[in-house]
Amino acid sequence: MPARDQHHDQVRQALVKDGWAITHDPLRLRWGQRDLFVDLGAEQLLAAEKSEKKIAVEIKSFAGPSLIDDLEKAIGRFILYHDVLANLEPARVLYLAVTEFIYLDLFAEPVGQLLLEKRRIRLMVFNPETEVIQQWTPEPPIVR
Repeated sequence: MPARDQHHDQVRQALVKDGWAITHDPLRLRWGQRDLFVDLGAEQLLAAEKSEKKIAVEIKSFAGPSLIDDLEKAIGRFILYHDVLANLEPARVLYLAVTEFIYLDLFAEPVGQLLLEKRRIRLMVFNPETEVIQQWTPEPPIVR
């Protein structure tokens, strides 16, 4: 299993505060002979609608020497996990968890805006100090 991201505990707590039940830590995906590990799996029950939301969350701190290099690695991992999840658990939606600082820095720039406009990735933006989710881009869909 890979090492946990430096913001793992803050993201986990932010999800719990937002009403999510952590179902997997990590979420293991087996494809062929390979095991892949998404940082977290979570569900949110919507009792009034008798439905639920299921997500998988890959956490990235962008702590390397180059934001673009970290972004390239995060996108590659996101695409791999997304495609495997689409086959194994098509109702589960994958999100990349990033700090508010990274969102306001990297995703406010044209390269980040392009990724969001083209819907290449989905973001869960969180504040690591308050352990609160600031934004979902886009919102998790409801599964009926």
